[in-house]
Amino acid sequence: MYNNPQSAGGPPQHRSKGQPQVPPPGADLQLWGWFKAVDTDSSGVLTVDELQRALINGDWSPFNIETVRTMVNMFDSDNTGTIDFQEFTGLWKYIEDWKRCFQAFDLDGSGSIDRNEMTNALRSFGYNVSGQFVNTLIQKFDRFGHGNVTFDNFVQACVTVKTLTDSFRTFDTDNDGWIQINYGQFLDLVMRQHA
Repeated sequence: MYNNPQSAGGPPQHRSKGQPQVPPPGADLQLWGWFKAVDTDSSGVLTVDELQRALINGDWSPFNIETVRTMVNMFDSDNTGTIDFQEFTGLWKYIEDWKRCFQAFDLDGSGSIDRNEMTNALRSFGYNVSGQFVNTLIQKFDRFGHGNVTFDNFVQACVTVKTLTDSFRTFDTDNDGWIQINYGQFLDLVMRQHA
């Protein structure tokens, strides 16, 4: 599901900021090699653009830039807007976990998730969603207009549903599936989702 940077000639042998680029103690050497290959400017961190160039879907299309931004924001623990090797290690595990999840729900092995597969995935995650909602979700995240979503957009869709659900639950204090919010709370909720 991702581009293996080593297959493109292996990691470059660069020095960054006068420091030798050696793996941290105990680092996975293959993952370190991938990190260094993706770090095209040898800065020791990955930008959103560098990370996007390294991630591809099963159909060889690049990851949606919004999905990459979401992932960087999730794993950028020091709020630099970039991913260092330690953060990249966590991000890589996260992607691997999602890849296994995606493959489990891609029952026909097509490399994409259709409406039925998305419904099964969301329900297995505990989201009781309507067919209309799944249609809306597929429409929003279907980049190519084929009625399905690629791996990156599956991750983005699922993360979006989780984020929205978590936000809803902050207002659903009695867990009855209903909330009442005022206009200011609604605007705040929407702005937090689009920040």
